[in-house]
Parts: sequence; C-alpha cells; structure tokens
Amino acid sequence: MTKSLGRDLGTLVIAVVVGAVVALAGLKVIDAVDWPAYNSSNVTRALTTAGQAIAIAVVVAVALLYRYGRARVAIPFLSAAAMSGFVTVTLGMPLGATRLYLFGLSVDQEFRTEYLTRMTSSPRLADMTYVDLPPYYPAGWFWWGGRFAQLSGQPGWEAYKPWAIISIAIAAAVAVVALNRMFGADRGGALALAVTTVTLMYASPEPYAAVLVLLAVPMVIVLTYALRGRSRAADGPVPGVREGTSWPAVIAAGLFVGLCATMYTLFIGLFAIVAILLALYFAVQGWRGLANKALPTDEVRTERRRVIGAIAVRLVAVGAVTGLVALTVWAPYLWARVTNRPASGGTAEHYLPEGGAVFPVPMFQLNLVGVITLIGLVWILLRFRQRTVALAFGATVVAVYLFCLLSMLMTAAGSTLLSFRLDPILIAVLTAAGVFGVIELAHAAVGRFGDVRFVVGAVATIAAIAVAQGIPGHLSAEITTAYTDTDGYGERGDHRPAGAESYYPKIDRLIREQTQRVPTDNIVLTADYGFLSIYPYWGFQGLTSHYANPLAEFDKRAAAIARWSESTSPQDLIDRLNRSPWPAPDVFLFRYSADGFTLRLAQDVYPNDPNVKRYTVTFDPTLFADPRFRVTTDGIGPFVLVVREGPRR
Repeated sequence: MTKSLGRDLGTLVIAVVVGAVVALAGLKVIDAVDWPAYNSSNVTRALTTAGQAIAIAVVVAVALLYRYGRARVAIPFLSAAAMSGFVTVTLGMPLGATRLYLFGLSVDQEFRTEYLTRMTSSPRLADMTYVDLPPYYPAGWFWWGGRFAQLSGQPGWEAYKPWAIISIAIAAAVAVVALNRMFGADRGGALALAVTTVTLMYASPEPYAAVLVLLAVPMVIVLTYALRGRSRAADGPVPGVREGTSWPAVIAAGLFVGLCATMYTLFIGLFAIVAILLALYFAVQGWRGLANKALPTDEVRTERRRVIGAIAVRLVAVGAVTGLVALTVWAPYLWARVTNRPASGGTAEHYLPEGGAVFPVPMFQLNLVGVITLIGLVWILLRFRQRTVALAFGATVVAVYLFCLLSMLMTAAGSTLLSFRLDPILIAVLTAAGVFGVIELAHAAVGRFGDVRFVVGAVATIAAIAVAQGIPGHLSAEITTAYTDTDGYGERGDHRPAGAESYYPKIDRLIREQTQRVPTDNIVLTADYGFLSIYPYWGFQGLTSHYANPLAEFDKRAAAIARWSESTSPQDLIDRLNRSPWPAPDVFLFRYSADGFTLRLAQDVYPNDPNVKRYTVTFDPTLFADPRFRVTTDGIGPFVLVVREGPRR
C-alpha cells in the first residue's frame, strides 16, 4: 500500500510539473508573436481550433496506447501535457494580443486583479483594499498568484492572465492523471477532456473556481470512498474504524475540501452538504443491509453501532483536516471576529440575478452539452446503487439543487447563498456522468451491431472538437473586454485609443513624487478602482459593499465620505479627517466636473436587480485651497489628484 501511495503521489507531482511547464512554454510561444486582436481578426480563432484538435488527438493517441499496452511509462506525461496544452491554447491563444485576462479590468475582474496586486506586494495575508485588516475573501489562489508574479518579475495585474491560465492548466493535468488512475487512460482521458471543455466554457472567467471544478470531479469520488470505507458500492459501508477506513482517502478528501475553503467559500458549503448526504446514505444503507442478514438481534445492534460510528469518525476526520487547512487562510479574520472587532456593511450575499431565481437545468439545453448532461443524469439515476462514481456524482447533483433551494428560501430573509455560482460544478459532474453513459451505450451498440468501436470513437472525437471550438465563441464578450479595456501600461490590446485609465501611470508617478512614499504606505480615496487594481495603494473605500470586508464598515465609511464633502472650509475638512475612526486617506483621486471634484460611489439596493445603485459625492474645490493640500489637474486627463501634505497621520 505504501508503495502504491508513493507511486500515486509521484504521478500527481509529475502532473503538476508537466502542467506548469507546458502552460509556461505555450504562453511564451504565444507571447513571442505579434498577433492581431481577437475582436478584429479570425487568425487567433483559427489557431485556437488547430491547437485544440492537436491536443484532442494526443488524448486519443494516449487512449490507444493504453488499450494496446504500449508506452505505459509515458502515459502520465502525455496525458498531463495534452490537457494542460488544451487549456493553454483554448485560453491563451484568443488572449494572445492582450495582457489582460477574460473580462479585462471590468466588473468582478477588477477586484480580483486588485487582490492579486495586493498579494504580489507582500506575502502577508491582508485585505485587498483596506489597510490593517485581515482578508475576508479567501486568499489562497491570490497568494500563490502573488508568489508567481514575484518570481516572474511581473506586476500583479500583468501576472493575472498567465497565472489564471497556468493554474487552470495544472488543475486539468492533475485531474486527468487522477481519473486515469481511477478508470484507465482511455476512459480517464475522455472524462478529463469532457470536464475540462465544459469547465473552460462555464467557469474560466473565474479562474480559481475553474481550478476547483476540475479537481472536484475526481475528488468527490475520493470523498465517497473515504466515508464508505474499503468496499464496493453495492456492499455498503464497512463497519469498524481501524479495519475499514482508507485513511489516505480521508486525508485527501479533507485536503481538497480545505483547499476549497482557502479559495472559494461557497464551495466548502457545497461539499459539506455532499459529505453529509453521503454519510446519511451510507448510514441508511448499512442499517438496512444488516437488517437483511440472519444474525442475532444483539449482534445486529452491535454491527449497526460500528457502522454508524465508523461513518461518523470518518466524517469528523474529513472535517478536522478541512478545518486545519482552512485556518491557514481564515484564522486572522476569525480571530478578529472572536475578539469583537467592529463589523458592518458587508453584503456579499446580496445578489440575485435571474439565474439564481431558477433551478439550473443544463440537461435540457438544445446543444451537445445538453445532450451529454441529459445522458449523465439518466446514467446516475440508473447506476447510483451499483457504482461508486454514480453515487458520488448523484450526491453532488442533489447537493447543488438543495443549495439552490436553500438560496431561494433565504431570499425571504433578505439574503441569498449565491447558488448560481455552482452551475459550473453541476454541468461538469453531469458531463462526466454523461461520458460513462456514452461508454455504456457504446458497449450496447457493440453487442447489437458488432465491432463499431471505431465509429463510436470517431463520432466522439468529432463531437469533442465541435464543442471545444465553440469555447471562444461562448466567451466572446469576455475576450472582447480583455481587448477593449486599458491595461496598466495605458494601452489597449486592440491598439485603439486608450481610455482615461491611460493616465494612471502618470498619476502613480505624481503620488510617489509628492508623498515620497511607496504605494503600500499611502491610502487613496477614489472611485476609480482600476487604479487600485494596477497599483498596490490601500483604498479608503471598496468597489461595492458586496466585495467589501465586513470589518471595514463599508456603510459607515460611505456616510463619513458624504460628511467630509459637506465640510465648510479646509480646516473643517482636516479636522473631520483627523477624527476619522479609520486611517484617513493621504491621497484623493477625483474626477473633475463643472460642479466640483466628484466621486462616483456605490450603494447596495438589494433585492433590486441590478443590486447596485451609483451615486455621486461632490467636493467643493475650495476645500483643498490650502497649503496642506497639493492639487494637480494638468496633464492627467479627467482626473484631479489631491495629496495631503506632511507626514502620514
């Protein structure tokens, strides 16, 4: 067992290394050419399709090598290279002429880039915006991205695109070798290709979610095995903790759920429900199974206690490992809350788009994804009593729908659970189940029509290419935004005139010169949060309350900004700044208007959709007509830069 475990761990290390090397090399090759912009040429689209076809061909070749018992040593390398290459060409090639990732520096990607910029400035866990606060949003993916940015010598915003692609590529490589280990390189490769394709289609704009979705497919199977013990699905759970428990599976499941806690809070809630559902299922299965055995009553009771006790111990053990991993990221924030640090204004759950008001039913879409997920649903319903994998996928599907139901019910209490964020997991799991369904249909076809394996394989390969080549089209809005947004060097990927953000580099130089401090020693009050995405200045106020740390007291800060704007003189403004319960801003970055210096801020208006209302706060320019303020308006476009003179308060 020790030898087998060591071999499995070694294969996973190979997958990580190969995935990283292939993604890095692929991105280097893509960056070496001056490509035309995706939104003005089909060249990169054509090369993306060609690269996808080559990657899929390698997956097919690996399956054939496995079937015929050839080159077994090379299979992990080839599988990992194929899947990481598939990810790299699918995302990297369409974005080859821009430095920005999907969605550029707009909307949610703005605060995600800000977080990576913060983690690049220092390895210390910190809030993305607010000074002296522990992070509320899980920092795991961003922390590692910060280390990648430092190692590669890139600013955080520029490292975002390669880190997103590399991390997804590594996850795809790990997933394929894990699935190969479970099901063989023929079925494992098909599963990995299908899951990676739909993950890129539905989860890639949120890269840390895509990483977890890819890993979730094999890991829910591990979680099922960890809770049931060493037995087959039809045999039920194994009684006894010592003799029946697979501790490597328990630890691996705990590590995965803990990883979710460090990267995406919503997912830990989902997989907690999955674990509880599986534990209940096994408890009932074990209880009923013993009732059918011809044993004395006392012995049946004893065995029932042993079964339920073993399941409970395994569940607690998974939870304990999860908790230990989660604390690496969550400990500072939890300590702040335990010590009664003031908190208010955070409204992360106040968002209910149309997708969150209905149950996701991807299996009824009129496309290939709809077909494969419908087959997957039917296969789960037919096989969950006999197949561990079907039970694992079925529990995940039920958990997603329970999560959706709870989220909808919570709207009556004025909140949600953001259940629409779980759609990619649902689609990935049903797609994986659909591959098993197709395999069973292929076996039935062989039994009915003879050896039609070549026909089935050819049709499956063509279908894979058809879905894969549609990914850039599915992400066309996200890709286009990456070309039309202005990057940190003041340029657009499509080489058209840049926006007002092109003045950011000059504003950064002015702040450094006028304060004689580095960005991490300054607090900036601004409504142009793209500036904070590119440079690691601390912000006085966040983008919206939905992304704000509750410890920052977003609502009270908003009220304070409004009061500052009502000051009657420079001295009155300075007095109000000095009385601020939070570190006051050293720098103000306004927009100029005929009415004065303006900030366009955000207010939570949930349950409305959109859930954010923009409003303007205007400062009278005379409030800064004082030697203690330095005002710059020339040469920085529509911006007004105000620096408070003197040492930092």
